[in-house]
Amino acid sequence: MLGVIQRVSEAEIHVGGERISRIGGGVLLLVGIRADDAEKDVSFMADKTANLRIFPDEEGNLNRSLLDVKGEALVVSQFTLLGDTRKGRRPSFSDAAKPEQAEPLYRSLIDAIQSLGVPVKEGKFRAMMDVRFVNSGPVTVIVNSKEKKWN
Repeated sequence: MLGVIQRVSEAEIHVGGERISRIGGGVLLLVGIRADDAEKDVSFMADKTANLRIFPDEEGNLNRSLLDVKGEALVVSQFTLLGDTRKGRRPSFSDAAKPEQAEPLYRSLIDAIQSLGVPVKEGKFRAMMDVRFVNSGPVTVIVNSKEKKWN
């Protein structure tokens, strides 16, 4: 599972011109689910999302987690994160999970983050979405549940 965690002051999802989700301060998690991902990857990503220390303390050091600041998470499935661009001019998505495998893991990730005490909103699985956000910092971190560096 590959995730991009962006610290945000606000974020929202629009589908067909209508806002379907919105959060205030917290994180926007863009998540790509690989064909070989399983529940252990879900647990890893949920823990990182809730506990990664990317929020400033009183001295401005990144010592606080999403749980510490009582922030929210907006979780968006984004298979294009897994696009392999090493060859040719068109990304290959052969490592991405098929929708029937990815959606249950996506739902499981949302449940796992919520079970850790983080309020979660979500995008719409398999929809064309407009993702709007204000990156706070900016702070953006890539999280990978596999040993391989990228995909």
